[in-house]
Amino acid sequence: MKLLLFLQKASIIMKISEIIPRHHYLDKIMPYVGKGLIKVLTGQRRVGKSYILRAIEEEIRKKGIDGNFIIINLEDYAFSHITDAESLNKEIACRLSASRPNFIFIDEVQEVEGFERVLRSINLDNNNDIYVTGSNSTMLSSEIASRLAGRNIEFRIHPLSYTEFLEFHSVEDSDDAVNTYLRYGGMPFLRNLPSRETWGEYLTGITDALVYRDIVSRHSLRNTDFLQRMLMYLADNIGQLFTAKRIADYLKSQRIGGTVASVQTYADYICDAYLVNKAQRWDIEGKKFFEIGEKYYFEDLGIRNSIVGYRPTDISGILENAVYNKLLSDGFDVKVGVMSKGREIDFVAERDGERRYIQVAVNVDNTATAEREFGNLLEISDNYEKIIVTLHNSTPNTYEGIKMMSLRDFLLEG
Repeated sequence: MKLLLFLQKASIIMKISEIIPRHHYLDKIMPYVGKGLIKVLTGQRRVGKSYILRAIEEEIRKKGIDGNFIIINLEDYAFSHITDAESLNKEIACRLSASRPNFIFIDEVQEVEGFERVLRSINLDNNNDIYVTGSNSTMLSSEIASRLAGRNIEFRIHPLSYTEFLEFHSVEDSDDAVNTYLRYGGMPFLRNLPSRETWGEYLTGITDALVYRDIVSRHSLRNTDFLQRMLMYLADNIGQLFTAKRIADYLKSQRIGGTVASVQTYADYICDAYLVNKAQRWDIEGKKFFEIGEKYYFEDLGIRNSIVGYRPTDISGILENAVYNKLLSDGFDVKVGVMSKGREIDFVAERDGERRYIQVAVNVDNTATAEREFGNLLEISDNYEKIIVTLHNSTPNTYEGIKMMSLRDFLLEG
């Protein structure tokens, strides 16, 4: 009950708070206005998809278009009469204009079973321009493309990047700002809460909603303790090699039953809720993926820290997670690189024919760490960019063509 009241208050504040445009996404979405494709915004709950819908509406209005705007938020009680595809279709149909272009915005469309039939039908009329958001496995790119018969374009929305975090909280870039970002993450609504003491409570509430609404309820799971322990294991082992057998053995040692198959199934559920992201291991020399042994990173570090707490001793994994999230937000396809003799490159990031090899380390002050991080990169024979990201500034800035960057500088890139 306490959690429900807290989230209801948060929702009220959200309705009255100003919209800060997230140009990183608007610049990608706006060129598709009126192009006949259904614009689908996907991502974890509370990452700001609703705000981006509102920002798109504002941008369209600024263009001076005399449009008919149909706005439906399926989490709003005012639309509780929309329970299925038929009622959704009726709601939209009765509000369509024949003389003006219709801009249709539907928030959390996955709440309606069969929504794809409605969207496909409405999209047949070139006078209609559709924008929708969704938050769970029914909105994964592979499934939504199939459901909408390829008449869509997907935009994955992430929590705030570090530069967005600075803008939302009206703070200057500094070591303290980075530390705050690493501790509390990038959920946009934090800016509306009165103090950092309330941030943790809010993040715990979001975590509970993700776990119990998008995973437990949706998949009718009975063994919630098993799920919680899995989440704690993933949060405790950011960037560590994941094998279902290893986790099953660990959970068994904790007297929690679970098979290898159930571990993999639950891991898939967690990914489908956009709670964590999976990075596959890729053979740099053989140019192929490994079938097992992926790594997992949390979509938002504040959510991760709400599960196991923020501990300075975890900084190595937290740092790696922050770098991964930055690459993902910037539109890179991110893999874990594997070389001969089991040596690894933390991230191989590719975008538009561009590739970057990135190693992440708290520091490279000791000889063993320096030899490992530099040595692995120097073994790669191509001429793509090679970077080592450390928590703080390192010297020298470059070594044999390898760029050295602090986390702050890396997060501020682009």
